[in-house]
Amino acid sequence: MRVAVIGAGPSGIYAAEHLATQYQVEVDVFDALPVPFGLVRYGVAPDHFSIRSVREKLAQTFDNPLVRFRGNVRIGRDLMPSELQNHYDAIVYTYGASLDRELGIPGENHPMSIAATAFVRWYTGHPDAIDFSDHLSKATDVAVIGLGNVAVDVARILSKSAAELEQTDIPQYVLDALSHSTVRRVHIVGRRGPANATFTTKELKELGEIPGVDVALDPADLPDDFAHASAGNKVVARNLDVMAQWSQREAIADRNIEFHFYCAPRNMDLDNGVLIVDTMKIDAQGLLIPTGGSKEIAAELVIRSIGYRGEGLPGVPFNEDTNVIPSVDGAVIGLENCYVAGWIRRGPSGIIGTNKKDAVASVNTLFQDRENTQASSSAQIDELLQHRQIDVIDFEGWKRIDAREKELGGTRNRDRTTIHSRQDLIDIGLGR
Repeated sequence: MRVAVIGAGPSGIYAAEHLATQYQVEVDVFDALPVPFGLVRYGVAPDHFSIRSVREKLAQTFDNPLVRFRGNVRIGRDLMPSELQNHYDAIVYTYGASLDRELGIPGENHPMSIAATAFVRWYTGHPDAIDFSDHLSKATDVAVIGLGNVAVDVARILSKSAAELEQTDIPQYVLDALSHSTVRRVHIVGRRGPANATFTTKELKELGEIPGVDVALDPADLPDDFAHASAGNKVVARNLDVMAQWSQREAIADRNIEFHFYCAPRNMDLDNGVLIVDTMKIDAQGLLIPTGGSKEIAAELVIRSIGYRGEGLPGVPFNEDTNVIPSVDGAVIGLENCYVAGWIRRGPSGIIGTNKKDAVASVNTLFQDRENTQASSSAQIDELLQHRQIDVIDFEGWKRIDAREKELGGTRNRDRTTIHSRQDLIDIGLGR
């Protein structure tokens, strides 16, 4: 039996691992990028070393001779899903949710309004990233809209100096941009209150540990009763304690991060350097409602961090409302021998461990469905890719890229330096 896994992020690699080790199945793991690991490589901030090191563990899956990496192959363009169905006994879609959500407010399409998904791609060295170097030299105040870990990551990277990130694997062009950045104030803006923010305490506390940067927030935004507001949630309780300490401090540093809770963005008037927000409050029933008032937050640049969403593939069912591939127990509805796991199955939620559990469950469903069936023979697809002149990067190619990045890092006294050019990645991967 031979299975195609579409997406080489954690969900896809966990699915491949389970297929190969539990069921001894041949697996081809496809990815549109020349390199594996998905958001572990291109979604985790470069100064979060422990999470980024997860990819070393994920890489071990490809040591199994039953598992092949087929990088730089774009499903829906280089290969169609229908062609995969002709060459594989089953397909597992694990390609995640890479698009950003929109606010739908005036000014959102201004050149100085950008998605956090795009900004994260830029500072992690994604091959398809847009260059935002000029944006950082045109803004003193930046508004980051969102109250999750991605918003906190973005605020932290904007606030750190290039010297503080020098020992990470961040691309050199990002360090150069940060060294010339004119950003002095980062405003984290959200329509909800502190008790409803989704960032975790570790990420939150890191904001207060940046040298030369003060963190500020309005004490009036904090709930009167922390115990009641946290409702037994330890993360919320710890977050409130951290923010309570900050609320008692005066922001006197040259650079600062300021939280603006209960602020719903209404208009981005970026030509005049302001984000206009409607102020919100909690009513007697505990509901979030507008106060009827508004305020302006200084911002020449706005970064929207309000979530990810998935996109469909030709011939594969897709729910436009939920932005996921519809499924039951991981089996794609209306498409035989096709399965789904990870964010494209359940939406952008959970941690890396959640994806492992999800992938294993979908693979188990695959084998329950096929328990009493005869596996079909599957023709090699490599010839088709070669005929279409697709530069396929295998795992040996990734090892060459890995070695080159470590070599580049060694010249700057760091573990590695991320190579961001797609063509360079392809050339190195192919040994050119």
